[in-house]
Amino acid sequence: MGRPAGHTGSLSPVRSGTAGQAGSIMDPTHEGATMTDLVHLLVDQPLPGVSRLTLNRPEKRNALNNQLRGELLAMLEHNDQDPDVRVTIVRGAGPAFCSGYDLSADNRQGQPYHSAGGLGQWPRHVVDGWFRIWDLAKPVIAQVHGYCLAGGSELATACDLVYVADDAQIGYPPVRLMSPPDMQFHPWTMGMRQAMESMLTGDSLSGREAAARGWANRAHPADELEAQVLALAARVAQLPSELAAINKRSVHRAMEIMGLRAAIRAGTELQALAFQTPASQAYMGRFRRSGESVSALLSERDAAFGDYRERGE
Repeated sequence: MGRPAGHTGSLSPVRSGTAGQAGSIMDPTHEGATMTDLVHLLVDQPLPGVSRLTLNRPEKRNALNNQLRGELLAMLEHNDQDPDVRVTIVRGAGPAFCSGYDLSADNRQGQPYHSAGGLGQWPRHVVDGWFRIWDLAKPVIAQVHGYCLAGGSELATACDLVYVADDAQIGYPPVRLMSPPDMQFHPWTMGMRQAMESMLTGDSLSGREAAARGWANRAHPADELEAQVLALAARVAQLPSELAAINKRSVHRAMEIMGLRAAIRAGTELQALAFQTPASQAYMGRFRRSGESVSALLSERDAAFGDYRERGE
């Protein structure tokens, strides 16, 4: 996908410890297994009490494969138990936060945690994962620049706070030829009318629009985003962790009483139903059977709309 208009650069983070040193974590596919180097995740601690996790597949615009999802969730859960961490920032390396799920991978194989099988296993599986972030005790902040699409927008939504670059692009283009989202967050973060527009067009929002509609907390110029997020994280880190956990839970409980968790879980069945439609099966079948490139199929999806990779810039 092309670089969003106005994007000013890319991130070049370092791993945890000294610069260039590989981080390590428990193998996310085997709880209690031996330690292993992180493959797609960078870890550093930019401020006291603040851990920062960087999705590190810039050549894929940080598309989410099972390895990356597993490393991210395992590291977040590790931070939740680390007394030296009070808040975690999640960001992306390179020109994008996250372009979505990796459609070139067989995501049915090697999933990082168990979810019940049967029809709709995939949306149930990823929603299970995003609710693991929701249910953490310690706050998680999404720092979004560039593309934040499809599964990437689900990841950001699962975080407690979301700060975006003015020129970021947030969208769910799979609604055009595949299905509604796995995690159907739109009505809860943007209200019915704005959600309906997003679901019926797949159009993207700029960072400014996303903040104005309630999906993000605030938008900042791209070259100020990191400093603004660090300043906010430092303020959050001033709270005792046990009190921050209760404060966070109080907001979540109110949303759950209104039905958020039940509605999002019920939405996984609609996502599975959409995959049974002739239009979706015809399109998705070409990913699996014809060997056509993912890039060509995504361009075909967006050509009539003239956006995302088809902007002509």
